[in-house]
Amino acid sequence: MLKPFYILLVNFTIITFAASSQNYTGGARSLALSNAFVSVSDTWSTFHNQAALAKINRFSAGIYYESKYGIDEFALAASSVVLPTGAGTFGLSFYQFGKGSFKEHKLGLGYAKQLSEQFNASVQFDYFSERLPENADAFSFVTFEIGATYQLTEQIILGAHTYNPVKNGFNYPEEKIKLPAVYRLGAHYSFDEHVLVSFETQKESDHDVVVKSGLEFMPLQNLALRFGISGRPVQYTAGLGYSFKNISTDIAFSYHGNLGFTPSVSIQYQLK
Repeated sequence: MLKPFYILLVNFTIITFAASSQNYTGGARSLALSNAFVSVSDTWSTFHNQAALAKINRFSAGIYYESKYGIDEFALAASSVVLPTGAGTFGLSFYQFGKGSFKEHKLGLGYAKQLSEQFNASVQFDYFSERLPENADAFSFVTFEIGATYQLTEQIILGAHTYNPVKNGFNYPEEKIKLPAVYRLGAHYSFDEHVLVSFETQKESDHDVVVKSGLEFMPLQNLALRFGISGRPVQYTAGLGYSFKNISTDIAFSYHGNLGFTPSVSIQYQLK
């Protein structure tokens, strides 16, 4: 009885994703904060704002898994590696979205540099590929991202990021589909080591502005509780994180009023 509904849901989700920016994010911490993450620095800044990588001074790496709306065909697996050097910080990121004959891949190589005590800037080059059930060959294109962060005060950090400003896209046999540019602007405020509040606005060139917000609270030194909300449509997020020595683990859930829950988990390693 549920099969027709399942097929309809899958088809609706494919249409939704095909019309999106094709630029999925990684990291369960950021998902729990509704991806209001453009100014926050951690291993997964390779997917949000590479300029925030300049604040990382130790090698780190992470893996991430997300089951969008609990549908196996729309699973997202991602990884991130951050390598600080004397010349700047390099970030390598990868994701695969989908399974079987429907797959999307992104490979990104980013570079971040601290230009002053308060200001960081970055650039990242991306390679996208996509394989659809009706096509024997994969389609691909190359684009780039740019970002910046600015430490306004000891507690407030601003972030700005642009993805695909040239609006590159897939060149299908029937037509070329230009994907939208995505602009993100936000900030976060650290009350102390235990509370972080983040806000962000996101504007795709073909869509309305989306406002996102997140709250992170650490009742214990190695335990974090997180909540977020974004819209439109309104989505609620929550999660928690636990760290032990140089390993941290995060889990998160988001809820979409039409499509349901999306669970995710990520594990990070950082040299001490």
